[in-house]
Amino acid sequence: MVKKYLKKIIAQSPQDLQVISACCEGGKIKIDDIKYLPKNKIFLFLIERIAREKENPKEKVKSIVKFEYIEKSKSKNIDREKVETLLELVAINLFKNNKNYEITLLFSNNGIITLSAEIVEAVLEDQYINND
Repeated sequence: MVKKYLKKIIAQSPQDLQVISACCEGGKIKIDDIKYLPKNKIFLFLIERIAREKENPKEKVKSIVKFEYIEKSKSKNIDREKVETLLELVAINLFKNNKNYEITLLFSNNGIITLSAEIVEAVLEDQYINND
C-alpha cells in the first residue's frame, strides 16, 4: 500500500507565494468555490491542481488556498452569477503598493481577482488526491 502524503505550504514572503503560484498554475477553480469573508479578513478557494511535485504527472490534487489579513477583494471579468463556471488559474502575483500588498490572481479568460493585504500570509493545503 502506497501512503499518500498531503502537502501544506505556508507563504509569508513573496518567494513563498511564488511556490504556491507554481503549484497552482493551470489549476481549475469553480466560481462557487471562491469565498471572501470580510469580517474574518480571509479569502479562500478550492482548486483542483495537477500535482507537479509528484512522479505521476496525471495525479490531481484538491487543495484549499487561503489568504489571511485581506482588507478588500475586487474582481474583473468574472461573472459571480455563473457559479458552475471553471476558471483556470495562470498565476498568483504580488505587488507592493505603498504600505500594503496587492495579491493578484490571474485567470486564462482575462479574469482577475485583486486582494489588498497589510502582510503576506497564505496557505496551500491539500485536501485529497484524485487519480483519474
